[in-house]
Amino acid sequence: MWYNKGMAKLDFFTVLEEEMDKHFQYDYAFEWDKKNHALELSFILDVQNQAGISLIDEDGQENSQDIAFEDAILFYETGKSRFVSEDFLATIPFDGKKGLSREFLAYLANFLNDTATQGLDDLMDFLADPEAESFELTWNAAVFEEGKAELVETDSYPYPRY
Repeated sequence: MWYNKGMAKLDFFTVLEEEMDKHFQYDYAFEWDKKNHALELSFILDVQNQAGISLIDEDGQENSQDIAFEDAILFYETGKSRFVSEDFLATIPFDGKKGLSREFLAYLANFLNDTATQGLDDLMDFLADPEAESFELTWNAAVFEEGKAELVETDSYPYPRY
């Protein structure tokens, strides 16, 4: 006998993970804050500090070892989430019931990969330049919005139920 319960209902976290696995080449992790209706997507850029350059991290600690630079973007439910936007590379709003489309999530994963790749290049340049004083990853919001405006979005995937 054969049974079919239909396809399991996908949520945008699941679709985002699928798209990150396809398009993002760096280590990443999710942290789901259910009470705050938010999802943090963090990623790490690893760089060898071959010259042993002494660096001071954001906590004021001196370090001359290899660098694991971490940054994050935050997906948040409009009107329900609380956060400090300066703590994130970018913040992405969503409507809990509507969610986000696969096309948008694929675009975001690609854009984040390009941003991380450029950031890795910039980080290596920073290490090679004795005159450089600081490094910070940059999210080009204008370019992101231009690309987003060109998307043809179909089905949206809602915020997951728990």
